[in-house]
Amino acid sequence: MVHFSSVIVLGMLLLPSAGMAQVPNRTLNPSVAPTVDPSQTTAEDGYLLGSGDRVRIDFFNVPEYSGEYLVLPNGAVNLPQVGAVVVQGRTLKQASAAIAAKYEPYLTRPIVTIGLLAARPLRLAIAGEVNRPGTYTVQAVSANVDTGVPSVTRLIQLAGGVTQAADVRQVEVRRPRPYNAGADEVIKVDLWQLVKAGNLRQDLRLQDGDSIFIPSATTTNLDEAQRLAAATFATPSDRPLRIAVVGEVNRPGPYILTPDQTNPTNQPNGSASNPLPTNANLKLPTVTRAIQTAGGITQAADIRRVEIRRITQAGTPQTINVDFWGLLQSGDLRQDLPLQEGDTIVIPTATALNDTEATKIAAASFAPDRITVNVVGEVIRPGPVQVPPNTPLNQALLAAGGFNNRAKKGEVTFIRLNSNGTVARRDVDVDFAQGLNDKTNPAMRNNDTIIVRRSGFAAVTDTLGSVLSPIGGVFSIINLLGF
Repeated sequence: MVHFSSVIVLGMLLLPSAGMAQVPNRTLNPSVAPTVDPSQTTAEDGYLLGSGDRVRIDFFNVPEYSGEYLVLPNGAVNLPQVGAVVVQGRTLKQASAAIAAKYEPYLTRPIVTIGLLAARPLRLAIAGEVNRPGTYTVQAVSANVDTGVPSVTRLIQLAGGVTQAADVRQVEVRRPRPYNAGADEVIKVDLWQLVKAGNLRQDLRLQDGDSIFIPSATTTNLDEAQRLAAATFATPSDRPLRIAVVGEVNRPGPYILTPDQTNPTNQPNGSASNPLPTNANLKLPTVTRAIQTAGGITQAADIRRVEIRRITQAGTPQTINVDFWGLLQSGDLRQDLPLQEGDTIVIPTATALNDTEATKIAAASFAPDRITVNVVGEVIRPGPVQVPPNTPLNQALLAAGGFNNRAKKGEVTFIRLNSNGTVARRDVDVDFAQGLNDKTNPAMRNNDTIIVRRSGFAAVTDTLGSVLSPIGGVFSIINLLGF
């Protein structure tokens, strides 16, 4: 038995032990699963030892017992004289006390300090609104910037980022009790406070065996969607998205959208002077991009009631309503929602649309680049012509080559198919000096028809079959109107 001088021992007891974690212990009721504030958890939790950790144990004035030890699969360290001492689930300070207690029969007031030499990998789990839920093994401590200290956001990044359907205000971290003593501890984390105010206490440091659950949001806040999509723990913006666009678009169907490159100077082959594109240079595809890819909206589209149908990880669909009229009128970019994998965009049919609104919609970025106007009768090149949206009637006539020498040049008949199924017809006085106006030089919409008469309107209908065979739909309109 080794005896220490009482004076030396007293002096050493007054000094802090090097390598000890100066962290207060927390007393928990084993019969309940409490909800803990993450700010308290971050401050109080020290590193918990487990199988695979390598530690340095020093015994004051007993160098023959001191040395490096491996925590065995049973959670114990095998020490001289006393054998196995369980340290799994204990902090460094708690393990030091447990080892000192084991040596009390052999040493007078033993002083033991423990330092962590190499931390074991941590086994963690994540579920809910992330792209790759499952279990992950990460290093507890690393100098590599790509791994870093295991925290909530780091594990979310490893799991492919949160989806747009995530409720980041209600993230739960479930932490098992040491030795499975009672129900798991539940720690609530509000990652929106991290995004909004930079509250690092919400980015909880994880421990071995922790599991994270990210629930689905019941509603989507358009004010927050753009900021959440840009967060470091959001879905990376460098991957293609499979989406579908249906309803009042020119080419409905499924599409694969690639990320928008916001730094076109970057080339595929990176170098120090010309780096590879990074996520910071990429932008998630939005609703506008999807509509443009689908050929733009039709003249019958109701852009006030655009729907994004989104499937959550729980299987419950979300329906998000956006108002593109607000985007046109006031530049409300919140309405241009970022998309995610599997989204379906539904463009409904408008029940009523006035000419002023139709003109503004036709000039929008999500409208088609070209529309088709049918010019029939006494023009040089009768048939369908491709013109930009909102092209005046006069310009559509000129696109068809203008009047021929048999035309009645002072007046044309203008026919429009309305979104409610009705047909509007009126005669328009032609004056090529007129600017755009609804009365004498209206803006064209897709599938509008201009009829240029000869000496009489009957002469036009007599010759339509031989001159305008590609425009079968126009005959039906004229026959319905009794021309």
